Amino acid sequence: MKFRFFIALIIAKLSIPALKITGHNATDFPGKVALKICPDFLKYVAKPKKIIAVTGTNGKTSTANLVIDMLKRFGVVTLNNSRGSNINSGISSALLNGVNIFNHEKYETAVLEMDERSAARLFPYVKPDYMIVTNLSRDSIMRNAHPEYIRWLLEKYVPKTTKLVLNADDLMSCYMLPNNERVYFGIEKLPTDTVRCYNLIDDLQICPKCDHKLKYEYRRYSNVGRAHCTNCDFGSPDYNYSAGNVDYENMKFTFRGPDFETELPIIDDRFVNLYNETALLTLLLQLGYSMDEIKDKLGTVEVVKTRFNHEVVGTMKVYNVLGKGLNAFAESRVYETIVDQPGDKELIMFINDLGLAAHWSENISWIYDTDFETLNVDSIKKIVVVGDRGLDYQLRMLFAGIPEEKIVHVMKMEDAIKQVDIVPNMNYYVLYGADPGSFALGNKQAKALAAMLREKTKEPAPVEQEAPEVPAEPTDGEEVRS
Repeated sequence: MKFRFFIALIIAKLSIPALKITGHNATDFPGKVALKICPDFLKYVAKPKKIIAVTGTNGKTSTANLVIDMLKRFGVVTLNNSRGSNINSGISSALLNGVNIFNHEKYETAVLEMDERSAARLFPYVKPDYMIVTNLSRDSIMRNAHPEYIRWLLEKYVPKTTKLVLNADDLMSCYMLPNNERVYFGIEKLPTDTVRCYNLIDDLQICPKCDHKLKYEYRRYSNVGRAHCTNCDFGSPDYNYSAGNVDYENMKFTFRGPDFETELPIIDDRFVNLYNETALLTLLLQLGYSMDEIKDKLGTVEVVKTRFNHEVVGTMKVYNVLGKGLNAFAESRVYETIVDQPGDKELIMFINDLGLAAHWSENISWIYDTDFETLNVDSIKKIVVVGDRGLDYQLRMLFAGIPEEKIVHVMKMEDAIKQVDIVPNMNYYVLYGADPGSFALGNKQAKALAAMLREKTKEPAPVEQEAPEVPAEPTDGEEVRS
């Protein structure tokens, strides 16, 4: 098997320059090659001494990128899979890049985003020292079933030696692996919190310990909040680290720990990223960084721009937004974020599962778990839906009470941007799915829409901003030690 491993290592490494020469994106292809030749590739490939894993239904990509970015600010260049997939082939590609042809590792630290559904294929061989679990919630009906099933998978395969960084506000995940060492993060009660669940998804109403009804002290959305059982001692755990006094007007909050309290900048104005930021801070403290060191670096960190970015055209803004189709929970949160933004809005929806169409068709019942009712507000002036799947969205929006005259359906992608009304101070949102077909097309159409608006209004193109300097990643022959 060792001989087969080295054959896999060499051939997979040779595939990387071959793909670059032919103009293809490597992503997880080298990992697929390695696993095809040696199914136990993950068992034998050398690994960094310190492994940080990030998993969960929503937020794991943003959180992993925050960890990678922040560690760079401390001079730690990490082995990571930010440019590839988060399943076994993507992890294999990342680890492949982290060793030389003699299987000697070049990195001290790895930050790996891991698909929670792939636990059985990953954790027997990749044993994290620390693992952030952002949350567990309902996801793709055909792939992830129910969050309790995903928690069971993680509990079965995550090593008992892994220290967990858990979201205390998510009762679906915060009590997983009770014998593992753990630390809890969360966000203290906010003025906007409610007691009643306003979402269609409400998966945690019954105590998982004694089957009696849970009583929520407050809810943030769905089952995220603070609750306790009316019959037994089950309830939300206490925070080790928490965000409070959240002030979006001045973009700051109070971060509290066992023996400190400090004011920190909010790095992104979307609420979901405050959870990701709090998870980041909690992890960094576990890694031994002081609060003063963290505070000094935090203001330079940015949330990945491919998921929620915008371009200004005069008084108008064009947003490109990852809608994450197939996931009712995440999609509902996107709609809430858009509605909470100030000003009037027009939406173009490219969430059509385009990259999946050639292989299989997702059960579309998830759109009836999605809170389209959130979009039935006066600030949403028009919604353009596209293609065959657009008709499903149109029907769902009509059920949500959205006026028919607000919904425009077109079959061709290139016709969608022609349907927007050019109005001063308007905000345009181009929503795309996570599959490659929708992702690429959504970004392309957002740029095309911004270009069309500039042409119509005679606005100049934006000046490119220089990115802040961070330590360079090593070449194939260099070693990095943290």
